[in-house]
Amino acid sequence: MLPSQALLPAVVLALAALQALASDTFMAAVYEHAVILPHPSEEPVSPSHALALMNKNMDVLEGAIKEAAQQGAHIIVTPEDGIYGWRFTRESIYPYLEDIPDPVVNWIPCTDPS
Repeated sequence: MLPSQALLPAVVLALAALQALASDTFMAAVYEHAVILPHPSEEPVSPSHALALMNKNMDVLEGAIKEAAQQGAHIIVTPEDGIYGWRFTRESIYPYLEDIPDPVVNWIPCTDPS
């Protein structure tokens, strides 16, 4: 799966949510799957290994989301740790995380809305 393909489930969910907001009722689906877990290790894996594992779980989730949407689901709930699992120490989780730097913005919207 390419990094841009990781956005597909979010787009499907957003479109379903918009459709649900336009109607008086909606159908929800809850999906749980056997998460493909990393091997237990105290040592971090390589970022490419972490990405490969997450892509496997994303592929499973993507198929389930598409199927639920085809069956009429407007909202689809997936497992909290369904992409990467939960077998981590503080050090071994790092390859599964994305570094998002602080924005370099000196603006407070509440004090300066314009």
